[in-house]
Amino acid sequence: MSASIVLASGALVLVADARKALFLLNTGDAAHPALEVARALDAEANPRTSDLGTDRPGRSGFGERRSAVEQTDWHQANEDAFAGSVVRTLATFSDIRQLVIVAPPKFLARMRHHLPAPSGARKVAEIAKDYTHLTVHEIEKKLLH
Repeated sequence: MSASIVLASGALVLVADARKALFLLNTGDAAHPALEVARALDAEANPRTSDLGTDRPGRSGFGERRSAVEQTDWHQANEDAFAGSVVRTLATFSDIRQLVIVAPPKFLARMRHHLPAPSGARKVAEIAKDYTHLTVHEIEKKLLH
């Protein structure tokens, strides 16, 4: 990211992927931002595919013209459920002044499916990157400097 983001006091930065989400609140001001963890979520363990669904794919059609029905992608279903959980948690922050969402492109798309229509949301930016492996200080440096 070439330009830094200016965050007002009370701005929320959501950093998420399919496994964890950090809700970071700017407790400083625009001139001296200070991100602090307001809440963290971890997805439930995502077991091996063979442990999630062992049924054979169903069949569709009649007579001799039958084909297999696509098998459920249980990992994707778990990631979609976690995206919904992240968005529901985001909704609990009712007094946010600004919102920045940072997530890998695929998970960002999954979260968008759960986001309600824009109301009074003051989304400043969406960043399609994975910052969940960084410390809060490193996230702050990437976003603000």
